[in-house]
Amino acid sequence: MSTITEIETDAQWQQVLSSAPPSTLLIASFHAPWAAPCAQMATVLSTLASEYPVTEPPSTKWVSINAEELSDISETYDVTAVPFLVLLRNGEVVETVSGSSAVKVRTAIEKHAKKDSAAAKDAGATNGVSKPAEVAEVDPAKAKEELFKRLGDLVKAAPVMLFMKGTPSAPQCGFSRQLVGILRDNSVKYGFFNILADDDVRQGLKEYAEWPTFPQLWIDGELVGGLDIVKEELSSDTDFFKPYSVAVEATS
Repeated sequence: MSTITEIETDAQWQQVLSSAPPSTLLIASFHAPWAAPCAQMATVLSTLASEYPVTEPPSTKWVSINAEELSDISETYDVTAVPFLVLLRNGEVVETVSGSSAVKVRTAIEKHAKKDSAAAKDAGATNGVSKPAEVAEVDPAKAKEELFKRLGDLVKAAPVMLFMKGTPSAPQCGFSRQLVGILRDNSVKYGFFNILADDDVRQGLKEYAEWPTFPQLWIDGELVGGLDIVKEELSSDTDFFKPYSVAVEATS
């Protein structure tokens, strides 16, 4: 069975790219240690990899990449949120999948790996991983429950979590840009999620938070609000962000 290799350096990634035969589907999973959904996705991918036997030449090659530590690689493939899957063949991107939907990930991999359908069915039956058609039949209430569980993990992924349009280095709206500036000015250590890269999170968080706009700032798993609310909090308490500042961590 195939296994997943952790890429630790840019050079190692270049070696994987250059050595992969043109026919091999390279499956690269980008993750971050603070993002709970990445741990779930790692389990999904490990299970999927086990369905693909090691062949010569290899039909698939599975790797995992820390999106923050290897930021140059992340930027090359426009990784703006994690988990993020990039499928490549002969050095060219054939598809990307953002978010932690096991259904989308399995469907994309099976489509491009061109795995024998009968073998895939047998493998699914033996390891308990559902086929996309089976998962798609889940009722809307169940799907919403699973999404809300994911959102519950996401808002607690870091003590301070910013759900924004774009990334801190490239905000895609003025409100997000201002809120990033406020966090930076207060030396706040925070995690972020680009809601433009995952529509499930973008739409689901509006209902989960009962807050229809972005950006959204969460602290210790609780919604603070948008830009106006954050400004109000700071105007009434200049030390509002002090417990979460890098300066406090450095002196404690």
